[in-house]
Amino acid sequence: MRSPITDYLRDVVSECTEEDDESPLSVAVVTVEGTRYSAGDTEVSFPIQSISKALTYALALSDHGLDAVHEKIDVEPSGDAFNEISLEAETGRPRNAMINAGAIAAHSLVHGSDATERADRILALHASFVGRELAVDESVVDDEMAGADRNLALAHMLASVGVLACDPHEVVEGYARQCSIDVTSVDLAVLAATMANGGVHPDSGERVASSAVMRQVLSTMTTCGMYDGTGDWIATVGIPAKSGVSGAVIGVLPGQLGIAVHSPGLDDRGNSVRGVRVFERLSRDMDLHMMDIAPSGHSAVRAVRTDGAGTTYELQGDIRFAGAENIMNRVLDDTEPHDAESAADGGDPVTFDLEPARAINGAAIRLLTELIERLRGDGRDVHVDDPNGLMEHRSADAG
Repeated sequence: MRSPITDYLRDVVSECTEEDDESPLSVAVVTVEGTRYSAGDTEVSFPIQSISKALTYALALSDHGLDAVHEKIDVEPSGDAFNEISLEAETGRPRNAMINAGAIAAHSLVHGSDATERADRILALHASFVGRELAVDESVVDDEMAGADRNLALAHMLASVGVLACDPHEVVEGYARQCSIDVTSVDLAVLAATMANGGVHPDSGERVASSAVMRQVLSTMTTCGMYDGTGDWIATVGIPAKSGVSGAVIGVLPGQLGIAVHSPGLDDRGNSVRGVRVFERLSRDMDLHMMDIAPSGHSAVRAVRTDGAGTTYELQGDIRFAGAENIMNRVLDDTEPHDAESAADGGDPVTFDLEPARAINGAAIRLLTELIERLRGDGRDVHVDDPNGLMEHRSADAG
């Protein structure tokens, strides 16, 4: 039986297509579990263009760290068009990595001896997020360089204020190559789902970027990804996003899914007209706005079992601070001594069964660890059944 989600996407594509409009339109949705849904002209490929800015920024962050990159590229919305000269007056930094000036600066920060090596590393990162080999369309590179006067001007200006350490022409050539990576809407939906999964590919389970880097990139996409239309986008669609002049838009709903829409034809802000319309429809129909938040703490305890061996707490789902706080209060209420005798002997043993849980973030790990240590300090015998090693992930990737 065909999924109703696929039928729904087909209806959306049909309803967003004008009768006399023969240009391609496609939409793809990929969950963090790797389930794929798509409709429309998904076989049509196109250059990735400015959507490449997101992962190039990610690679610069991975190579240098946030503080070093922040010295060169700010994180503030510019309020200007994507190709405007938006530099901070005091430092000469580009306003953010999603406009052309910031993207050129980010490209220059990627480790590599020349434009080819930097572009190859950027291509490889995109391939790892998509999960297949990708290629650069050389004809698009030629077209980009033929009309690169403004980007060259931006690069020379960045070099003049000390933001660009590489040769401006070389950087712009590399930037043109990253914008010319050939992709489909399904490719971009998988890329977006990998971002939504904190840098872990939904099919292979391979970590291709740290969650700390993904958090920074998604934060910047939220405030700057749709250029001077970002405010309207976040208010109406409410999904961190990035657009490109080829007519593609990606949306990333952290912990849930990635979406990609491709439709040529841009509005005056440089965003796909039908792409924006499709996203508005999906967000409204599927309650995808990131401010539509369900309580996350109440379901962290799946079950409580008490027998002769003590009390076992089965934990479930993705446990974050609110979930861990709910667990803590439940356990403290249950283990509060009711008489002097129970207080003296420390009470019955406590077991935390983490087998049903999917993930535990850094804040939850710290809170649960403190709870366990305090229970043991009160004389309780505490066991942690953690077959998947969730409590061991204490690095930034767990946060």
